[in-house]
Amino acid sequence: MQPNIYPVILSGGSGTRLWPLSRTALPKQFLPLVSERTLFQETVLRLKGLPNVSAPLVVCNNDHRFLAAEQMQAIGAQPMLHILEPVGRNTAPAVAVAAFAAVDKDADAILLVMAADHLIRDVEGFHGAIEKAGALAQQDRLVTFGIKPDNPATGFGYIERGSALAEDGSFSVARFVEKPDAETAKAFLASGKFFWNSGMFVFKASVYLAELESHRPDIHQAAELAWQHSTHDLDFCRLHESDFAACPSESIDYAVMERTKSAAVVSVDIGWSDIGSWSSLAEVSEQDARGNSVRGDVYIAETHGSYVRAESRMVATIGVRDLVVVETADAVLVMHKDMAQDVKHAVEYLKQAERTEHLVHRRVYRPWGYYEGIDMGERFQVKRIMVKPAAKLSLQMHYHRAEHWIVVSGTAKVTCGDRVELLHENQSTYIPIGQTHRLENVGRLPLFMIEVQSGSYLGEDDIVRFEDDYRRS
Repeated sequence: MQPNIYPVILSGGSGTRLWPLSRTALPKQFLPLVSERTLFQETVLRLKGLPNVSAPLVVCNNDHRFLAAEQMQAIGAQPMLHILEPVGRNTAPAVAVAAFAAVDKDADAILLVMAADHLIRDVEGFHGAIEKAGALAQQDRLVTFGIKPDNPATGFGYIERGSALAEDGSFSVARFVEKPDAETAKAFLASGKFFWNSGMFVFKASVYLAELESHRPDIHQAAELAWQHSTHDLDFCRLHESDFAACPSESIDYAVMERTKSAAVVSVDIGWSDIGSWSSLAEVSEQDARGNSVRGDVYIAETHGSYVRAESRMVATIGVRDLVVVETADAVLVMHKDMAQDVKHAVEYLKQAERTEHLVHRRVYRPWGYYEGIDMGERFQVKRIMVKPAAKLSLQMHYHRAEHWIVVSGTAKVTCGDRVELLHENQSTYIPIGQTHRLENVGRLPLFMIEVQSGSYLGEDDIVRFEDDYRRS
């Protein structure tokens, strides 16, 4: 009888190199970058057709929990468990808590560890590679997938193969190598002995935990305590905050794979990309005869080898070559493809300037719907709000701002102090400073409203919640 495979989807990345589209509140794994589905959804759907596979264990940042849940629901999928990290601690602790969860359910569980933001074109080939890796995992090997390199890339770590373990492209691991310089990468490619490190793994949960305890007992202990003291909240499993925060931050590679004597690599050629930059996204996107990739309302003329993406406005390029042009509602990136790794400098500038364009888009998603900024100035701000059918905001109040709500379409149930009223299209109400209030969509269609805020301080942290269906603080 074949052991069950438990997929672990790691979804804690921030994707800053794909700014301005990827932001802290909406990172790249939750964006439709290549297809109409998001990378996270494609990762979940990639599991279809695998034999003896369970529903996935999803590990994500607490702030993204509703995004992940809604995107799974949209494709008709349910996680076996949705584990929330109170803070990011890299991949070794994240996989450890997933391993503890799997072992509690199945002592012989085999984990398939995947990042939520990778692209794999050849899903059938990927399934075949998992079968090979699973056979090695049953021999207590810790298996990773090595991508056959087609260029001397310097943006990936490398794996040097050791002796052959089978005639199907499986090898022991001679060593892991950090991201090399250009000359070293060329030598690696020419030798034919190196693979790109994909960051995907297959191993027994119990074997991984034993190796982690052997090489990094501090991580093992902290992760175990965080799991043992975890609590359930709605459909989520919350790791114990202080236990997990005390865990050292380290990757699987550093903590286990580079130290173990049981590492193995399966060579694969499956159309893989980590979509780690705009240039890599351009490479995997559909291109015209002149090497251009376009998305959105775009006009190009005499343009060559460029990636042009419009999210909210029309964008035109004329007489340019090898550029990345990405437009969003509040930021525009224009960059030569060769400078793709330097987007981080723009993000760092935004952080130091205490701006918000690296944190959120104008449209900010909430579990009840979304809001987007329309206009703002001294002591006022205007937002467009959408509330999903049967959803409602928290019962709340503000110390520093008043709000005026105008219903554009739909039916709103408004609580303001002791007053409860129904508002329909073109009707409005006023929420004074310091008054408890709540907004609910009691209709069958989305509720759209305009909110005008006025006051001395308009920040999102001026919210005191008294009741909340989503258990936010």
